[in-house]
Amino acid sequence: MKNSILYISTLLGMLSIAHTSSEKVSACLIKHHKRKLIDTTFKNPIRIKFGDPYILYDKKTSTYYMYGTGGVAKAGFSTYSSSDLVNWKDEGQVYFGAMPGSWGVSSFWAPEVYAVNDRYYLFYSAQSKYNLNNEVENFKIGVAVADSPKGPFKDISDKPLFDFGYPVIDANLFIDSDGKSYLYYSRCCYKHPVDSEIAREAKRKGWYNEIEESWVYGIEINADFTATIGKPVLLLRPPVKIKDKQAEWESRSVAAKEINRRWTEGSVTFKKNNIYYMMYSANHFAGENYAVGYATSKNALGPFKKAKNNPILQKNTHKGGEVSGTGHNSVFYAPDGKQMFCVYHARTESTGKERLVFIDRMSVKGGKISVIGPTIGAQSN
Repeated sequence: MKNSILYISTLLGMLSIAHTSSEKVSACLIKHHKRKLIDTTFKNPIRIKFGDPYILYDKKTSTYYMYGTGGVAKAGFSTYSSSDLVNWKDEGQVYFGAMPGSWGVSSFWAPEVYAVNDRYYLFYSAQSKYNLNNEVENFKIGVAVADSPKGPFKDISDKPLFDFGYPVIDANLFIDSDGKSYLYYSRCCYKHPVDSEIAREAKRKGWYNEIEESWVYGIEINADFTATIGKPVLLLRPPVKIKDKQAEWESRSVAAKEINRRWTEGSVTFKKNNIYYMMYSANHFAGENYAVGYATSKNALGPFKKAKNNPILQKNTHKGGEVSGTGHNSVFYAPDGKQMFCVYHARTESTGKERLVFIDRMSVKGGKISVIGPTIGAQSN
């Protein structure tokens, strides 16, 4: 009898312990599940094969839309949508170029989409069919419009926005607090050799006979984005003198003998505390030295002064990292309008020459821009 009572008591004790353990495990799983739901993360690189990425946060739908060069689009642009920067949905192609009646025939690059007065305006670069001299690089800038960030976008004209007699790429729109709009763009390196101490040194060493350069210009644009106003103003160009503090990092592609060109391109402009910030990319977009710097001004059309802490985003392979070719960024904000993000393309040792999208946090303090990147792996959202 005692043995029976002892057996029953022991069995009940075991069941009680098992029940308590089960409750603890269940509680732990529930707690872990809740934490997993709360701590959503995005991870670099984002597996979207875009160059020149641009992200629009659409307030009407509380959704992020990502546009870029390449990807799944054929002669045009596609977009991806996300509510959390973590999970991205392929929305398909939203703009189709090289169509009957369109001016663009190939090389559809660097799309940026802006929500203005309940419509969406797409600024982009492409090779123009209006090419009397059969130039190899005859890139121009166009504008298309849609009623949704998912398109379809239709050109507002059968001609490029302007033609100043040289090829242009990388349109960026900035609407100031007084309502005036400005367009920034990059004049291409093509057939634009420039004399500088860097060019002379490259020639002396037998690297190249000449160095071509791309320069960033700004110009006012009318309210419906159909025409520019006035003449373009030169805002940024590569340094002329070797002793210039910007010369080393902006001339790395030449020094590495990658190519006989120096770029100032992929600009993006924003305003904070009455200071205009222009971020830009330098060096060869297809090389490891592509990097981002910035300049500041008190006016939308300059003069701009390059920052002492440039470059603010560059490869980390020389420090044991695996990211290179960081550039052509754009800037967007979290829904609260406070947290800033820098989206850009880059490469890793594992992805090779394939450009992928990266997103990192950035901040502006004391007139200085800082980008916390390039990063690899998950980070809190």
